[in-house]
Amino acid sequence: GYELARAARDMGANVTLVSGPSNLAVPMGVECIRIQSAQDMFEVISSKQNEMDFIIKSAAVGDYRVKEMASEKIKKKGDTLTLELVKNPDILAYLGAHKPKHQIICGFAMETQDLIANATEKLVKKNCDMIVANNLRTEGAGFGTDTNVVTFIHPDHIDTLEQMSKYELGRKILHTLLQKQERILEC
Repeated sequence: GYELARAARDMGANVTLVSGPSNLAVPMGVECIRIQSAQDMFEVISSKQNEMDFIIKSAAVGDYRVKEMASEKIKKKGDTLTLELVKNPDILAYLGAHKPKHQIICGFAMETQDLIANATEKLVKKNCDMIVANNLRTEGAGFGTDTNVVTFIHPDHIDTLEQMSKYELGRKILHTLLQKQERILEC
């Protein structure tokens, strides 16, 4: 997300980065809205959706959260502890269901199996214009590295890319989305 924001800024875009807790430096010239939870992210993004021409949803938001947050330290009792989890809002599905005609939405799909099938299903179910899919088990891909190896899933074709820096990938994603926008505007 941070490298995408930097690439978009370098390409001349006005960029808003919605970020959970991170030690990464916010690129100069990028507006950053700090959030703490998936619910916070949902509220910020859904309230700003209509202002955006492009939404790139690269955050790895947890699908579930603890139902009740303890107000104090949970003391050790017994050998096990059971926590009740509830679903977080599906931000990408909400965005796709409420997408204005001019808007381009790109989601990410990190998978450990059936990459193409799962990412294609996500593209359709969440009404995205493109999914950037990567397999966490591929060397040079995913978290904790400055590179990534991805496949672009489009409604009508698939593009598999070689390993590249996350900044280079950000530029590639943005160029691809700009081409999609040009085709929409021509129609």
